[in-house]
Amino acid sequence: MKPRTLAITALSASALFVAALIAVMVSIYIEEPRTGPFDVSFTLMDDRGSRVDQSIFKGHPALVYFGYTHCPEACPTALYEVADWLDTLGEQGKALKAYFFSIDPERDTREVMHDYVTAFSPRITGITGNPDEMKKVADGWLVHASKLPSENGDYHMSHTVSLLLIGADGRLKGLIPYGLDRKAALAKIRSLLLKHTKDA
Repeated sequence: MKPRTLAITALSASALFVAALIAVMVSIYIEEPRTGPFDVSFTLMDDRGSRVDQSIFKGHPALVYFGYTHCPEACPTALYEVADWLDTLGEQGKALKAYFFSIDPERDTREVMHDYVTAFSPRITGITGNPDEMKKVADGWLVHASKLPSENGDYHMSHTVSLLLIGADGRLKGLIPYGLDRKAALAKIRSLLLKHTKDA
């Protein structure tokens, strides 16, 4: 084999190895996320005007999503699914809380958040506030969120689209990847957050 061909083959093999390694790392994070707890202190406000802090992650299981109201697809889809899961779980899921944290608090005021989340379900609580405080929460839960410019001179947000499953002990129990089918998502919620309750 010629040296140039050998070098190209070696580089190709290395690239494939790195790609495979990244894929494995991502899949491990999705299926076996860190257990936390991510005890980051913060002070924010819910969409009803009440002050909230890190204590909201303790005492009850929760479905937590980080997004923004200008999101074109992922966020409304996720909240629609959360509303459906809460309805489907019925009495079994009565202890579940659902939180929608804004990663775009500059536009997502309390009033905007209230109108947005209640359009999906009165059981979903919107949370917004100081951008620095919001960043602390996102970073604490290892959620990616960044502002990207749009062609029209405005901006949109790039962000993690998986939903967090947080136990009553404040620890991350798992993730629901965006696009996971309804049956699998409900099974995951039941097994990871509601396993000590009777099936709905």
